[in-house]
Amino acid sequence: MAGSGLFQAGSADTQTPATITELRVEDVSAAVTFILGGAASGKSAFAESLCFSSGKPKAYWATSQIFDDEMREKVAKHLAQRGADWTTHEEPFDAAKALGDLQDGQICLIDCATMWLSNHLLADHDLEAETETLLQAIDACRAEIVIVSNETGLGIVPENALARRFREAQGRLNIAIAARAQTVVQVTAGLPLVLKGSLP
Repeated sequence: MAGSGLFQAGSADTQTPATITELRVEDVSAAVTFILGGAASGKSAFAESLCFSSGKPKAYWATSQIFDDEMREKVAKHLAQRGADWTTHEEPFDAAKALGDLQDGQICLIDCATMWLSNHLLADHDLEAETETLLQAIDACRAEIVIVSNETGLGIVPENALARRFREAQGRLNIAIAARAQTVVQVTAGLPLVLKGSLP
């Protein structure tokens, strides 16, 4: 995928993308790959393709909770898209539980960090504490991780306080994960743009 001419952003100067990447990233082993995008941007499909192409045993941390038929249909669609050769961990809250048993040589898709954050927000949990727990679980995980998350900061300021709180928390979470990730990719209209690191 890196060979398709993707622009690897890192500076506004006239250096080549490869040079910029070399200056910004010391380790591009991609132990953590972070995939950002808007709703229906193709980010999940792109993240899944990275896991398929890795050739590693695949795990999936499903963070969603099924409360209605719409979500049930969405989950079923994703299950069919992924196929049967995934080990699925359905865990809406506990990051350590979802990631703690993964082993070297595996790859885990977390889809998605936004749903995980929403679960904690609606449960009135301490978002700062839960975010720290998630980051610690990511740091401790022995498997390669691909994390999907929504970019929610490109629209207008929400009119209600809960939505504004969520948007701020999502932005802070995205910044924290991106800082830890070796590779960060923005997906728009199904097209990946490498923001940090490189793709295999």
